[in-house]
Amino acid sequence: MFFLRSLRAQVAHLENKVEREKIVIAALPERSLWIVEITRERGRVTIGEVIKLTGASRNMLKQRFRALVERGVLNQHGSGRGVWYDLR
Repeated sequence: MFFLRSLRAQVAHLENKVEREKIVIAALPERSLWIVEITRERGRVTIGEVIKLTGASRNMLKQRFRALVERGVLNQHGSGRGVWYDLR
């Protein structure tokens, strides 16, 4: 019984998380979606890696990363040149 209750609670938690992610992602600009997709594929990214993959400008990407962190889509780890991001 305990296992089934735990499994049911975990499924409910994951369903809520998926629904929240759908709502957040639906409202994102196209370039922010690039960042989320690349991060999902790789597990973690740096701004430099996304620049190499997309050819986008550093300043634009910095703004997008900052907005994604503020919206709770990405986690920021570290600071300065060593900063990297992963999905929340």
